[in-house]
Amino acid sequence: MSTARHHAEWLSLVEASGPFLSLPVLVKAFPNGLDAHDPEHLKLLRLACEEWQDNQLGARPDSAIHRAWVDFVLRQTLEFTDEVLLSGQRISTGLAATIAEHGETLRPDWVVVNPTGTPDAGTPRLLVQIVPPEQDLEKPLKDRRWKASPATRMMELLHACNVRLGLVTNGEHWLLVNAPRGETTGFISWYGVLWLEEHITLRAFRSLLGVQRFFGVDDSQTLETLLKESVTDQQEVTDQLGYQVRKAVEVLVEALDRIDQDRNRTLLQGISETQLYEAALTVMMRLVFLFSAEERGLLLLGDPLYDQYYAVSTLREQLQQRADKEGEEVLERRYDAWCRLLATFRAVYGGVQHDTLQLPAYGGSLFDPDRFPFLEGRMTGTSWEATPADPIPVNNRIVLHLLEALQVLQLKVAGAVEPRRLSFRALDIEQIGHVYEGLLDHTAVKATSPVLGLMGTRYQEPEVALARLEGIENGELVKFLKAETGRSQSALQKALQQELTPHEEQRLLTACNNDQELFNRVLPFAGLVRLDTLGYPVVIPTGSVYVTQGSDRRETGTHYTPRSLTEEIVQYTLEPLVYEGVAEGKPKEQWKLKSAADLLKLKICDMAMGSGAFLVQTCRYLAERLVEAWENAEKANPGKVVTAPEGTLSKSRPEECVIPKDADERLMVARRIIADRCY
Repeated sequence: MSTARHHAEWLSLVEASGPFLSLPVLVKAFPNGLDAHDPEHLKLLRLACEEWQDNQLGARPDSAIHRAWVDFVLRQTLEFTDEVLLSGQRISTGLAATIAEHGETLRPDWVVVNPTGTPDAGTPRLLVQIVPPEQDLEKPLKDRRWKASPATRMMELLHACNVRLGLVTNGEHWLLVNAPRGETTGFISWYGVLWLEEHITLRAFRSLLGVQRFFGVDDSQTLETLLKESVTDQQEVTDQLGYQVRKAVEVLVEALDRIDQDRNRTLLQGISETQLYEAALTVMMRLVFLFSAEERGLLLLGDPLYDQYYAVSTLREQLQQRADKEGEEVLERRYDAWCRLLATFRAVYGGVQHDTLQLPAYGGSLFDPDRFPFLEGRMTGTSWEATPADPIPVNNRIVLHLLEALQVLQLKVAGAVEPRRLSFRALDIEQIGHVYEGLLDHTAVKATSPVLGLMGTRYQEPEVALARLEGIENGELVKFLKAETGRSQSALQKALQQELTPHEEQRLLTACNNDQELFNRVLPFAGLVRLDTLGYPVVIPTGSVYVTQGSDRRETGTHYTPRSLTEEIVQYTLEPLVYEGVAEGKPKEQWKLKSAADLLKLKICDMAMGSGAFLVQTCRYLAERLVEAWENAEKANPGKVVTAPEGTLSKSRPEECVIPKDADERLMVARRIIADRCY
């Protein structure tokens, strides 16, 4: 197994949300793989873990044993000594974060510091917090005024203490928080049970968080430095995803145009090239939404019926198994996968109410079947509820490549291309926004004469009219191609002299729609032509539609705003409106949150709304304040029932909405009310 595959294997077994270590950085830092497996330590760890589990699952869980288990992992597994691992009164009182408006102070339970004798002796490197075994690290704490999760609390503590790394655990779930100030925070999860089953995850935990990685390597090899270096490579991941999605859009547009051609140009009659591109882009963004929702547990992934007939997360595996067994070309003769996608899109939009499957209707323009009815083979102006669909024959091979573009990244590592499965649970919203923004840089146009898609760099893959290439003298052709593609002169000269194999000639003829005259014209430039994701040369005959660079995003000023920016702007803009005392310049501990009724009187308007990033963050912020206002009303009226949305006391009327007890459900209801009342 190659080193890259070794690292890709354990990366697939840990959960990462936001920035983490990139594959190239890992290969460079661990050229021989992770630190060696220690079977003797594994035995001790297993015994300690079983003792902890037996106690916590027993009739009388002991908090001292719970803390001893965490201490064991820190001292025995990660090998931190008393010199660098501080606890209790040895922790500086300055390592704290006061959340004044909520009346809480956060402190670590352990701190890893630089040892005595080093230039920065005593400087904190890792903050550690422990929570009860039953507390989920990503759900709000119970019976606290501030309902932030342990993960969010650690992030705030790290920011306040100007420390990058934190580790928070409930004994089973070990969450590394990577919180560089002014940047997106990353959350990386390990699980104790998995350590004992998948030993490579334990090796990764020890290799990255062990004492050796903090104090036994050069500064350029510490975990903090590796994370910094990975930021650049995370952009590489985002760029590669954007590149693959754009390629998938190209394939879908080409497929729809080919179907239209086979139907004597009746399918897309009255549909402009721009609308066709928007439809293909919409399909890809629907898939992005579904992957994200399924992996985050927001849809029915895990239900046997949903998995078999609706889930996009399982569809690629089903198609790939068939392709591996019978060859990809076989998929070109089946069309059921496209019908399944259309059914899933409809299910999300209109809902499913059946004895064996219950899915609420989410609506929204993204999944509206009547927005692009031709995708279902219906005429413009027809209704999906009244007009039967006649799905267009997009074959299963096309669908497989659409799904692969989103699920499997082809990354260059150590000179070789390594496939890596992409986790949409780990994909940050900023990355999705960047991908969407990149798609807006392109559009679809109709070829007025034959056009060739030339091979170039990722950011320079031009489409050039065949007649233009034919009109350039040989002496000037290489100069022209160098400027257009960004490739070197020697590479271009070699490409122009390349001879095709019989198989390649057949594929080129197919790309030319079996037009022998066009084939003969393209042949001298065949070595310059790039291949699409299906392996066919990109030759666009006259009258065909293709994707090329556009100017829509620049002309409309469309840009995605990262969450790191929206969070601060929304917070500081709304604080004077939701708290009494801010405008008067009072200190935070004297601020008083307004009532739920007053909060719901606010009307928020984003005059320059693009992606809605500011309004989404506003909804998050105001919903959290609304929940807090409800809790204030409950505390002021002990023993009485408080109702939503204004936080008034119940009058035992049937139409009243009693505030849910569950913290997650309460926040969800608050977000719905804010979205309904405050925009």
